[in-house]
Amino acid sequence: MPIARFIKDGLVWGFGLWLFGYVLGIALFPLVPNSLLGWLITPIGVLVTIWVLTKKLSPSNLSYYLFLGTVWALVAIVCDYVFLVKVFNPPGGYYKLDVFVYYSLTFILPLFVGWRKNGNKTTK
Repeated sequence: MPIARFIKDGLVWGFGLWLFGYVLGIALFPLVPNSLLGWLITPIGVLVTIWVLTKKLSPSNLSYYLFLGTVWALVAIVCDYVFLVKVFNPPGGYYKLDVFVYYSLTFILPLFVGWRKNGNKTTK
């Protein structure tokens, strides 16, 4: 895989998707109870992620989607730790069910979209 594609698809899009959720969380923080914030952001993040996967990227095989899911999940975990846990030190901790659902979806969504795209190619 060319390094430029790795940087753009894996790191730039991974960080961009994480940053979208981060900014959305900061904007909604004063308006939404802390316990509901992640549950409100998750469906929005899922829609944006699916849009990126279907409209902005065109990986050719399922293994590339596996790569994307892995890199994007690692970007999310590292950035959350550095920019949320360390900076804000949330009272009561940060890692709750909504965060684990978010990490799981960050990994699974690329695989699901890749499976759907590759499945449709083989049936046509």
